Amino acid sequence: MRTGVATVPLDWGRCPRWLFERMTRLGRGICVAIVEEFGPEELLRRLSDPAWFQSLGCVMGFDWNSSGLTVTTMGALKEAVRGMETDLGFYVCGGKRVSRKTPEETAAWGQKLGWTEEKTGTLVFASRMAAKVDSALVQDGFSIYAHNLLFTDSGKWAVIQQGMNTDLQKARRYHWLSDGVNDFCENPHSGIASDARLKPLNLTAEESRENKEISAQMVKLEPTAVLKNLQTAAKKVSKNMPEVSSPTGKSLGAQGRLPGFSEMELNDVEFHWHPVVTEKFDIKRLKKTIETAHFFAPTEFGQLLAGEGVGPKTIRALSLVAEIIYGAKPSYEDPARYTFAVGGKDGTPFPVDRATYDRTLSAIERGIIASRSGAKEIDAAKRRLETVTYPF
Repeated sequence: MRTGVATVPLDWGRCPRWLFERMTRLGRGICVAIVEEFGPEELLRRLSDPAWFQSLGCVMGFDWNSSGLTVTTMGALKEAVRGMETDLGFYVCGGKRVSRKTPEETAAWGQKLGWTEEKTGTLVFASRMAAKVDSALVQDGFSIYAHNLLFTDSGKWAVIQQGMNTDLQKARRYHWLSDGVNDFCENPHSGIASDARLKPLNLTAEESRENKEISAQMVKLEPTAVLKNLQTAAKKVSKNMPEVSSPTGKSLGAQGRLPGFSEMELNDVEFHWHPVVTEKFDIKRLKKTIETAHFFAPTEFGQLLAGEGVGPKTIRALSLVAEIIYGAKPSYEDPARYTFAVGGKDGTPFPVDRATYDRTLSAIERGIIASRSGAKEIDAAKRRLETVTYPF
C-alpha cells in the first residue's frame, strides 16, 4: 500500500558537509536502536509513514518544511547503514542521482545474499511499479526525480520517492509499504498528507476501474484502430469543449464550445479546471509503444502499465479514448488527505496510542545517545525531538 504523501515547498541548494556527517551519525544510532528493539520490519514501517519520516528529518537537524529533507535524510540513512546492512537485515538502494540504478543495486544485493531470482525480482518489480503508479496513474503534475527502495531480509519493502512541480514551487513525497499490497493499480494508499489539492487524472481510484479495463482491452486491437480512436476522441474534445488548462498550467489547445454553453469565471476555486482535456501526442512514438504492448498482449491493466515504454502519455491517451469513445469516465479527484503517525490529540482520525508513542520516543532517544555525537549535538537533537511531539 502507499502509506502517504507529503507536500513541501520546493527548495534548492546543497546540504553542508558538516551537517550531512552529523545526520549520518545520528541516523545510524536511531536505526540501530529501532532494529535492536523492534526489528528491521518496524524500521521499514516507520520510515514509510510520512509524518514519522518528517519528524525523523527534523530530529536529524534538517529544515522541517524543505523538499531537501527527503533526499538528504534518505542519503544520510543510506550512508548510515553502509557496511552494517547484513547485521541489521536492512538495505537501502537508490537515491536522488542514482534513482535509475535502483534495480541494479537491488539485484547486486540479491546476488550477494544468495537470494532466488524470484525474491530479487519481486523487489525490482515493486520498485518500478511504485514509480510508474505515482507518475502515470496519479498524474498530479509532480515529476519523480528521487527514488529509494528499502527492504529487509524477509523480503518486505518500502519505497520513498519525491516529485517536483516547478509551476507550483512544491515537491511531493510518496511513501509505499509492501504490507497489504494486493493491486498496485487500485487504491494502493492508506493515507496521504498534502496541503496542495489538485485535479489529477487519478487511475488508482475505484471509479477508474472501467476506464483501465477498457484501456487494457484496447491494446489488443490493431494499433491502427487504437490510433484512429485517439484521433476521433481528440476531434470530439476539440469540437465540444471550451479551452482549458491542465493542473500543470500548460495549454492543452484551442477548442470550440458546446451548444448553449455558458462561460463562468471561476478562478482560484476548486472546479476551475475541467477534467476532460486534450493535447498534442507524439503519434509516431505512441504508435510504437502501442505496437509493443499489442505484441505482448497484456491480460489486465497492471501488465499493460508494467510494459516497456508505457508511461504517463500512453496511459493518458488510452484513458482519453476510453472516456470519450466508450464513456468510461476516470476519476479526477486528488487522493490526498491527512494522516497521522500515532493518532491525533483530539481523537481524529483516532486517539493517540500512548504506548506506541512512548516506545517510539524511547527508541529515538536511545538512538540519539548511541549516535556517538558530541554532547552539544545530543542536547540539540533532544530539543528538536521535543518540538515534534504532542503535549500530553
